[in-house]
Formats: sequence, structure tokens, C-alpha cells
Amino acid sequence: MAKDSINLIVALDGTGWHPAAWREADARPHEFTTAKYWKDLAQTAERGLLDAITIEDSLGLQSERPFENDARVDQFRGRLDAVQVATFIAPSTHHIGIIPTVIATHTEPFHISKAIATLDYVSRGRAGVRVQLATRTSDSKHFGRRDFPHFTYDDYLNGNGREFIEELFDEAADYIEVVRRLWDSWEDDAEIRDSKSGKFIDVKKLHYIDFKGKWFSVKGPSITQRPPQGQPTIAVLAHATVPYELAAKSADVVFITPTDKNPASSIIAEVRAAESEVERSLPPLKVIGEIVVFLGKTTEEAQAYRAKLDDFLGHPYQSDAHIFVGTAEELADLIAEWSASGIEGYRLRPASLPHDLNLIVDELVPVLQKRGIFRTSYGEGSLRSRFGFARPANRYASSVKG
Repeated sequence: MAKDSINLIVALDGTGWHPAAWREADARPHEFTTAKYWKDLAQTAERGLLDAITIEDSLGLQSERPFENDARVDQFRGRLDAVQVATFIAPSTHHIGIIPTVIATHTEPFHISKAIATLDYVSRGRAGVRVQLATRTSDSKHFGRRDFPHFTYDDYLNGNGREFIEELFDEAADYIEVVRRLWDSWEDDAEIRDSKSGKFIDVKKLHYIDFKGKWFSVKGPSITQRPPQGQPTIAVLAHATVPYELAAKSADVVFITPTDKNPASSIIAEVRAAESEVERSLPPLKVIGEIVVFLGKTTEEAQAYRAKLDDFLGHPYQSDAHIFVGTAEELADLIAEWSASGIEGYRLRPASLPHDLNLIVDELVPVLQKRGIFRTSYGEGSLRSRFGFARPANRYASSVKG
């Protein structure tokens, strides 16, 4: 792999990121609830030597409104559980990382810690997790544990409800801290498995995490052994200062969304400033840029493809991320431009599946390889190592040494 090779991830969501993608000619809307559908996508991505796939999830139906439901019935709706999808994908792949989305709001870190640890075992060290928040009042009603204020996009733009949003991010930081401590609650050599002596486990090498905070009180230890990676890769999608600080405090990878108005260089400067502000103790964040892609063999073909989907939608598709429409060569040019600003990799959101995924693998990857910025084969190692992270020491191990 080239010394300056980029990381390349594809974000899988239903039949694609465009809400009308299910109407595309090669879409498979009748199959998206089957294991074969997800295995096919994962194996295609692995054929392209991609670093990882991510799998989207949520606590409510998709909506064109960020903080509330809409009433449209002509758009793709519904998701499977991302962690379970990841677990049944894993045995059908051999190299690619698998990063399901989990929702920190309303869920328990103990459950997620053992689910991701299990995924790391099933995938033999290729698990990650993307931590996301849930802000809708309707989502909170699925659980009934606490009342959420009604919060709209206008509130977000006007800065109203800032305290509410910041509290959710503080909760997510504690959530990740509990998950990380639970992963470390078993030392690597806690299992003896000596049939002659009849000793299976050294209980001195299992540790109470004794976490007490505003949202969680968790005794520990986990019931699942320390994952093969020690700490599976944690990713956060961030758009502004507060989520940058969450990533800087808690994550390994941050997904960012550069635009013409907010270029990559300024976002990276904010991310590094956030690392300094929170006095980050982890290795520097791996910065990954987000791009929605509408690909074609020609620019005109890509434009016509997007126009067709937008006609189905009834208006131009909008996204929090940069929207690219063009050829693989043109996308490679954009990647080169952003990489010069310091972005270390890219999470590509296919507008339609499998259409754009196929073109990423068959058209974009060869262009990037020809330019010497993407691998030509998989090497050995975990997902952590592919992002340049070493396997971390167990925080509790030193307490029983000597």
C-alpha cells in the first residue's frame, strides 16, 4: 500500500442515500430485509479493497425533516438493526471493517459494549462502531423514560435549545466512556482455560469499572471477554464545535462534512483545536471527509441520473454532506484536492445501491490506485491498524501487577 494511501469507506443505508433511490432500475427494494442483500453489498465493497463499510440506524423512520417526522409515503422508509446486520455480514467477509451505527440516546452502554465485542470476535478484529444521538421527541416516546422537548430545525439554526443539545452530547461522552471501560474490564489473559487444574478464569483479572455519572451508574465487569482489538474503532459524525469536542474527547475517527462555505482546512483546524481544548489523551483523530456520490460513465450521465431521482423526489436532493455529481475521474480530482487540505480518508455515501457502489469499486478504485493513493491488495491486521492505531494497553492491567 502506498505510503500516502487514503482510507476509503462506503456508507450503506437501505437502497441508497437518495430517498427515491428505491425506484432506480437496478435497486432491490424487495430484498433489503434479506441477509443476501447486505452480504452482496459488503462483498462488493470488499472486492474494491475498501477499508470499511458503515451501516446506518435510527430510532425513528427516515424523514426529510431533521428533528421530526414527515408524512411522505413515496420515499424509502425503515431500517434493520445495524449491529445485527453487521454480525451476519461478518462471516461472509474476510478483510473489510464493519462499523454499525448505534444510538447512544435512550440505549444502554452495557448492551452495546458486549454487542460490539461480539462483533469483533465474529469478524476477527474488524469491528467498529459509529455513535449517534437521537433528538426527536417521537423517538423518546418509544422508551418512555424521560420527556424530550419539541425541537425543530429552526430551533437548531437559531441556537434555541442549545442546552438540550449539549446535554445529549455530554451523555454520549459518558456512554462511550462506559463502553470503553467495559471493553477493558477483562484483562487479555484473564482466561486460563486449564482443564488439568480445572481453572478457567483468573477472577483477579476481571475488574469493576464503578462508573457513576449523571446518566449511567455501571458496576461491571462485562460478561464478554476483552475484544480482539482491545478497543474497537469508535467513530463520530460531526458538523460543529460541540460534536467536534465529543469526537476529540471520545472517538478514534471523526467524519466531517466540508462544503464550499466551510472548507476542509477550516474544519480540520477546528477539530485539532477541539483536541487541544479537551486535552485529548487518545492518539490524534483520524479525519474522514463525507461525500454523497452520484456517479456516471460521463458527467452528463451522472447529471441525468441525479435529475431523474430528484424528479421522483419532487425537489433537488439536499444533504448535510457535499453532493458530488460526475465521473470517477472527477471524484478522484475532488479527493486529491481535499487530501491536500489534510483529510486522511473518505466516507462515500452512494446515492443509489448498488449503482454507485458498483461504480466506486469498478471505476473510482482503479483511478485512485493508478494515482498511487489507494492500496492494490489487503494487508494483514485489524481495523484499528488500518486506521493507523496500535492495539491499546488495558487501563486496568497495571492495578494487579507486582
